[in-house]
Amino acid sequence: MRFQRPRSALEQLPAIPMKPESVKILLSAAEYRQELLKQISKAKHRIYLCSLYLQHDEAGAQVLAALYAAKAARPALDIALLVDWHRAQRGLIGEAKQVGKMMGNAAWYQEQSALHQGCIPIYGIPVQTSELFGVLHLKGFVIDDGVIYSGASINNVYLHQQEKYRHDRYLLIQNATLANTMVDFIRRHLLCSAAVHRLDRIDPPGTRSIRAEIRDFRANLKKARYSFDADIKQNTDVLSVSPLVGVGKNNPLNRVICQLLAASKKQITICTPYFNFPLAVTREINRALKRGVKVDVIVGDKAANDFYIPPDQPFKVIAALPYLYEANLRRFAKSHQSEIKHQQLNLHLWKDGDNTYHLKGMWIDEDYALMTGNNLNPRAFRLDLENALLIHDPQHQLQNQRNAELVSIMQHTSVINHYRQLEKVRDYPHEVRKLLARLSSVRLDRLAYRVL
Repeated sequence: MRFQRPRSALEQLPAIPMKPESVKILLSAAEYRQELLKQISKAKHRIYLCSLYLQHDEAGAQVLAALYAAKAARPALDIALLVDWHRAQRGLIGEAKQVGKMMGNAAWYQEQSALHQGCIPIYGIPVQTSELFGVLHLKGFVIDDGVIYSGASINNVYLHQQEKYRHDRYLLIQNATLANTMVDFIRRHLLCSAAVHRLDRIDPPGTRSIRAEIRDFRANLKKARYSFDADIKQNTDVLSVSPLVGVGKNNPLNRVICQLLAASKKQITICTPYFNFPLAVTREINRALKRGVKVDVIVGDKAANDFYIPPDQPFKVIAALPYLYEANLRRFAKSHQSEIKHQQLNLHLWKDGDNTYHLKGMWIDEDYALMTGNNLNPRAFRLDLENALLIHDPQHQLQNQRNAELVSIMQHTSVINHYRQLEKVRDYPHEVRKLLARLSSVRLDRLAYRVL
């Protein structure tokens, strides 16, 4: 889709005004964990946590214990956890299934709920009838009138509970209108659905028995929007935020992402952990390069991908994904070698020891910043329920924080000066080469790019 007047479209987005002192960007997973636990302990009237998963590990247990402690100290606290229905009921990838026994995190939720008289509901949100074709990728925690927004889920590596961390972005906004808007969306469009059930209760219904409800739920989600009384449009000189949501092809969030790229005049900076842009995004990046816009893409090295398995460890099929993404990046770099040579296109590879990279989002010129859990890949554009916060900063009041975040990200990157710096498929481990060849021979690699 070609956007003839992208700036005009962006300027018409309803927006919530903010004060610059109400916005804070954190720079590390450890700092994020500390802030989350502090905010939970201080909560006075509500806590709504929406995450792909809450893992049964030390960090997950610490967060859940903090929630139970907050509820015990203030019984009137309105607390709700929302996680993906499918992800919560399966074990880790490669874990053997035990017949007749509840798998995954849901079993732990039920054990903890029994110990605490079911005082905190944990809802499973089934965005699709199968995890392969859509999950809850809605991000954002609301604690009282504050919003904590990150692409991170809740487990040891995302919260840097032990030695390793998975780097993400972390945004804090104190704004009652935004907080109310996000909670209202959860209540009206998620918790009221007949497809949504509590996972902390014994014997939740099987997915097969609620397939019709899930289909209706997904159809309704395609029409769901954040709703608030907009005091301003984005064409004013006021610092503001626009919450966005979307699921399925050509949804409002997808359109805004493409409009942002189309509206760029000087600079585009993109973060994505999995280099696999949708065709619409690739087209807008190509058009921006032709307009003379400078483009920086910050992507994780294949060894910093959360699916990466070192060659000296037993091979699993999922371990081929980082190589698929790198092959995609090499093709992109090769087709744009001229722009790379003239430093109009800069490809940055992030790597910090054994840690992993999970950053998403965009910065457009000096006016717009998009915080999102959207991976900017075909799956995010077609299958998962995604959201984002678009910050419009016409007076550059957040410039110092923005620069500090980018410096923090860039300190662990190296620049690709030539596409040949990236390995060819023939250089990959034998098991990876064999699998990629098999996928390519039956064109399953194309399907993999769409759903993984």
